[in-house]
Amino acid sequence: MTNPRFDFRVDATDGKARTGRIAMRRGEIRTPAFMPVGTAATVKAMKPEAVRATGADIILGNTYHLMLRPGAERMARLGGLHRFMNWDRPILTDSGGYQVMSLSDLTKLTEKGVEFRSHIDGSKHMLTPERSMEIQRLLGSDIVMAFDECPRADRPLAEIEASMEMSMRWARRSRDAFDTGGDHAANAALFGIQQGALDEGLRGRSAEVLRAIGFDGYAIGGLAVGEGQEAMFATLDFAPGQLPEDAPRYLMGVGKPDDLVGAVARGVDMFDCVLPTRSGRNGQAFTWNGPVNLRNARHAEDTGPLDERCACATCGTYSRAYLHHLTKAGEMLGAMLLTEHNLAFYQQLMAGMREAIGEGRFAEFEKQFAADYGQRG
Repeated sequence: MTNPRFDFRVDATDGKARTGRIAMRRGEIRTPAFMPVGTAATVKAMKPEAVRATGADIILGNTYHLMLRPGAERMARLGGLHRFMNWDRPILTDSGGYQVMSLSDLTKLTEKGVEFRSHIDGSKHMLTPERSMEIQRLLGSDIVMAFDECPRADRPLAEIEASMEMSMRWARRSRDAFDTGGDHAANAALFGIQQGALDEGLRGRSAEVLRAIGFDGYAIGGLAVGEGQEAMFATLDFAPGQLPEDAPRYLMGVGKPDDLVGAVARGVDMFDCVLPTRSGRNGQAFTWNGPVNLRNARHAEDTGPLDERCACATCGTYSRAYLHHLTKAGEMLGAMLLTEHNLAFYQQLMAGMREAIGEGRFAEFEKQFAADYGQRG
């Protein structure tokens, strides 16, 4: 296709795992894909060109944070999010719903939407499906997320059911509002979000509604909110299969490297998480032999690389001893180098899974990864 709006192709499958590509006008996204999180128009501690150099095809921006600062209308006047942050590849923006529930001083949740006060300055705002679509249009995002509520899995089942049903009504309103977006709607994609916590029946009903509305892709929402990996995997044993096979499946807010491998094994295509960048700023690195805490004294005189199997510049240039020193001293460079490594490692992990699926040896890859990662660096 020439300059496609959105075209998803599955190139190979191995069990439930699959590899493919999404073609969009700003570039191709290889799946399984990990999206670094650029919450406030920046992937923390990284230049955009450095993010791209790790192998990232797409990043995530946050509607809630950007609507508060610098503001969606201002962003539009400045030419949109891509120009503002100097990222010319695809950007997915979340709807803002999760952050409204978790970060703000929540004032009122109604059928209309969510009234809340900013966690920054206490200013009052109203976020609805229609306003979320408008903000994401003003930002100029390539993949827009429907507006939803994300309840914790430990809430009573009746509350989870009521929340899911409201999210499905909001999904219909998001679809209608997105479709009035003119040139943006003609060039962007819209993803619906499945809800239902850990309940197979509720998730099945949610998927049926989303299928009937029709979306370019489908997210699995309501996981990675405290339920633990075992419960998450048990839900992923059925949730991806409830969604269309001919569209990408996106597991929101996940996660640790072993989460990614387990989710890909269960049919997930896309991921995002703040973990690699947040961990890098706090002295933790992810390696093929497990996570490493650079604050530990055992690294103080270790002249070896952070990860011998990693091809990133951090591992090729700096010793564990130096990274330990930077971390203990609170030097900015330590956060930068560890963040760069973590993002590069995540992209190498995704590339490794894509290759293994394409060659029909994903089960072997999964087994070897578990054995190596369990060594704990």
